[in-house]
Amino acid sequence: MAADLVEKTDRYQRLLREALDDAKKVPGMDPMLDNIANDFYNMAESYYKDGSHFLSSGDRVNALVCFSYGHAWLDAGVRLGIFTVTKKDLFAA
Repeated sequence: MAADLVEKTDRYQRLLREALDDAKKVPGMDPMLDNIANDFYNMAESYYKDGSHFLSSGDRVNALVCFSYGHAWLDAGVRLGIFTVTKKDLFAA
C-alpha cells in the first residue's frame, strides 16, 4: 500500500502544479468575479505549498489531501468560468 501512496502523492503534486501553471483568469471579468478568481487561485496555490511541506516532512497522507483540495479549487473555478485552460484533461469541468 505504501508504494501506491507514494505514486499517488507524487502524481497529484505534479497534476496540481501543471493545473496551477495552466489556469489563467478570464480577462475583463466583473470585479467581484475577478476577486473570486484570485481567491480560488490563492487557495489552490496555498494547498500546493502546504502539500509540498507535508511531503517534505514525510506526511504523505496530508500531502495528498492538500494536493486534492488544491485541485478542487481550480476545478471549481473552471466550472464557474473564471479560469481558462488549455490542458482540459487536467480538469473535471
